[in-house]
Parts: sequence; structure tokens; C-alpha cells
Amino acid sequence: MSAPFTHGPLRVWSLATGPIQENTVLIAGEQGQGFLIDPGDDAGRIATLIAGSGVTVTGILLTHAHFDHIGAVQPLREQLGVPVWLHPDDRDLYALGAQSAARWNLPFTQPAAPDQDITDGQTFTAGDLTLSAHHLPGHAPGHVVFRAPGVVIAGDTLFQGGIGRTDLPGGNHPQLLSGIRAQLLTLPDDTAVYPGHGPCTTVGHERRSNPFLQ
Repeated sequence: MSAPFTHGPLRVWSLATGPIQENTVLIAGEQGQGFLIDPGDDAGRIATLIAGSGVTVTGILLTHAHFDHIGAVQPLREQLGVPVWLHPDDRDLYALGAQSAARWNLPFTQPAAPDQDITDGQTFTAGDLTLSAHHLPGHAPGHVVFRAPGVVIAGDTLFQGGIGRTDLPGGNHPQLLSGIRAQLLTLPDDTAVYPGHGPCTTVGHERRSNPFLQ
């Protein structure tokens, strides 16, 4: 198992899953409790990661509901016995997961409905870990990012050298750029950004070099 990234008392694991290489994120505090974010595929590999980490997962949080971010939700929610949280504006996308995956000819297990709605500004606490959810639409109507001191789980908003697609149903390019500037570029330069695809980056690096933000 890969070692976690550490940010003060926080530990973060990022695991690329499935044919689209979506990053599933596990985050925990010093007390060993945490959250699983965007379990996209490869439920067995994710379960192995959790077991090896020693983290007690208290909930599954979703940045958004595109099929490549929710493909392992059902087996893991059953195995872990935890609730699934999603912003209500993405429930329609969530319900279309199997239909969307079929367009790519990819196998997919449609998860049962989310258990709880995420609201803008909501906080999630597990032991000494606290995450705050911030609505950042543009890639998807109900997209949120999760922030903790020194860390942001960005989903498909901000990537290393790129931003999320806005040509999908519900996408809005100006809205995404506005949200990135308001919700992410206002964070300290050394804030680690864990995107939904590709390598980790920092707010400062993207502020200086991301061609979409110049």
C-alpha cells in the first residue's frame, strides 16, 4: 500500500481507479477516523487501502455524481456500513450512472440513492478531522469541494495544469472559472490540491502556471 501524504495532523491517500483513472481519496486525522471521497471503481483495491491504512471510515462523501466517481459506492457502503452524501443538484446525474457508463461500454454497478444531502458550507467531522463542503458548480451542477487546513479535495474542478470539462450536460465554463477563483484561489499558496484525475498539485502552482487561470 502506498504511504499517505501528510499535512500536519492530516493523512491523505489518493488511489487512481478504473479505466478512466479517477482518484479515490481517503482522508483521516490523528485519531484514525476519516472519510472516503469519490470511490470511483475497483472496490476491492479501495477496501484493501482502507484496511491497510487503519482508518475507520465514518462516511462516503461525493464531490459530484459522474459515473467514474461513483462506481464503487454500492459495494463499499455495504461493506463499511456508512452513509453516502451528495449535493442534491447532482442526484439526477447520480441516477443516470449506469446509462452514462454504457455510452463508454464500461461495466458499472448503479448504486442505490444517496442517504444524505450535502449543503453549501456544511461541516463533516470524524474524530479530530473536520472537512467543510463548498458548492462549486460548472463541471457538474451539484459539484462540491471539501476543504481542511492545508488541503482541498477538488474533484473535477481544478487539475494540475487544467480544469474540469464544461462541455458535458450541466456544464458551465464561466461558472466553473468563477468558482475556482472564489473557492480555491483564495486559499494559501501551499494548500495541497487533490484532484479527481491526475497528480496532486498546490494552489500556488496553479495560480502561477495553469493556462486556464491566467
